[in-house]
Amino acid sequence: MGIDRRKFMKLSGLTVLGLAGKATGQVPSFVEGSSSLPYEKPLVGKRWAMVIDIRKCEQQEGCTACVEACHETHNVPDLGNPKDEIKWIWEESFEHAFHEQEYEHIPPDLKHSHVLLLCNHCDNPPCTRVCPTQATWKREKDGIVMMDWHRCIGCRYCMAACPYGSRSFNWRDPRPFIDKIQPEYPTRARGVVEKCTFCEERLAKGLLPSCVEACPVNALAFGDLEDAESEVRQLLESRFAIRRKPSLGTQPEVYYLL
Repeated sequence: MGIDRRKFMKLSGLTVLGLAGKATGQVPSFVEGSSSLPYEKPLVGKRWAMVIDIRKCEQQEGCTACVEACHETHNVPDLGNPKDEIKWIWEESFEHAFHEQEYEHIPPDLKHSHVLLLCNHCDNPPCTRVCPTQATWKREKDGIVMMDWHRCIGCRYCMAACPYGSRSFNWRDPRPFIDKIQPEYPTRARGVVEKCTFCEERLAKGLLPSCVEACPVNALAFGDLEDAESEVRQLLESRFAIRRKPSLGTQPEVYYLL
């Protein structure tokens, strides 16, 4: 099938523009995901953070509402194999999560508790510096560490750089392992890395992260650290909180109330 000269020049021009964009190394605007869509009242913050009340969370023994909500919302597969597990938010023992810190006389109920872990959306994220394709980067406007699964080449440098084990690699096609695919959120492909994105697509719609919304005891709080009136600031100013591996200088933005 032939093509006239006018169409050929148009297609050639679009190709040149695309190559020029790659040459500059700039992340194209479309990789911002749904946050670039014109919703009426998006949640806006200068530095998003999450605060997790460990004692409140322990009140609901065996509760996995936040994990289920997150994984269902974002089409996280259940491979049934811990070796290949994909996780955005999960539970670990307190001692495993905070093994770097020593608390000689910490209350037994706290020491033997379980805590929720997820991407820490560090203010100084080492993962973004090692990615050769800019598939992961920190948004300047609100500090969320983002992922573009179309740009990810599966080198796993970001996984090696992350000191929190917050990223998972798709060793196989995840789609057959998703019970019910949510059409509102893109599924991933084999050979790419994925992680929590602080539900940036929900923030763009004016909604809180799904894990925060699903918690039956309000153990998770989310808000803007730069806003003195926000719930997260009020909690951190009134309660003692710790962060994971603070000595590394990554400045994680997930806080745990003791």
